[in-house]
Amino acid sequence: MTPKSDPRITLLGRETLSKRFVKLEKVTVEHATRSGGRITVEREIHDHGHAATILLYDPARRTVVLVRQIRMPAYLSGDEAWMIEAPAGLLDGDHPAEAIAREAMEETGYLVEKPEHLFDAYMSPGTVTERVSFFAAEIDQSKRTGAGGGLEGEGEDIEVLELALDEAFAMISSGEIRDGKTIMLLQWAKMRYG
Repeated sequence: MTPKSDPRITLLGRETLSKRFVKLEKVTVEHATRSGGRITVEREIHDHGHAATILLYDPARRTVVLVRQIRMPAYLSGDEAWMIEAPAGLLDGDHPAEAIAREAMEETGYLVEKPEHLFDAYMSPGTVTERVSFFAAEIDQSKRTGAGGGLEGEGEDIEVLELALDEAFAMISSGEIRDGKTIMLLQWAKMRYG
C-alpha cells in the first residue's frame, strides 16, 4: 500500500511487527498541526485488506438475512462471543461486487447477481486500513440455492438467520446487534423501506 502524496505529511519510517492474518506495522510520521507547527508521532497500523458487506432483504416478506458467528475480540472484551452480523468478507483481490456475491453465497446460500453499491466506509480509521464496501440486494426464497454456513476450510461455522426488518432494527437498541457495519445497513434499510 502506497500512501497518497501530501505535503503536510512526511513518512519517517515503517517497520513490520507481524505479518500473519493481519499485517501489523509501526509507522512514524511527521505532520503539520493546525497551529502551524509540526509533530512526530508513532502509530501501530493493522492491515488485512479491504472488505465488503451486504444486506439481503426480502421485500415480499419484509425480512433481512443476517448471520451469527463467533468473534473472539468481542468475547475477549467481555461481550457475547457469537455476534449477529450482515454477511461480509475480505475482497481477496476481487472487485467488491464480485467478492460480496461470493461471500453471500458462502455464508447464506443466497445467489446475489446484481448487488447495489451503497457507499464505502472506514470502520476504525485510527488503527485499521480496512475500507468496507457496503451493498444491498433484494432476494426471495427461490434465490437460495445453497445451505450457507461458511467454509469449513476457513474455520467458519455460521448460522443463517432470517429476521423481520423491524425485529432486526429493534435488536440494535436491545444490544443484540452490536456490529457497526450491520447497524449502518439496518439504518439504511429503515430509511429506504420504512
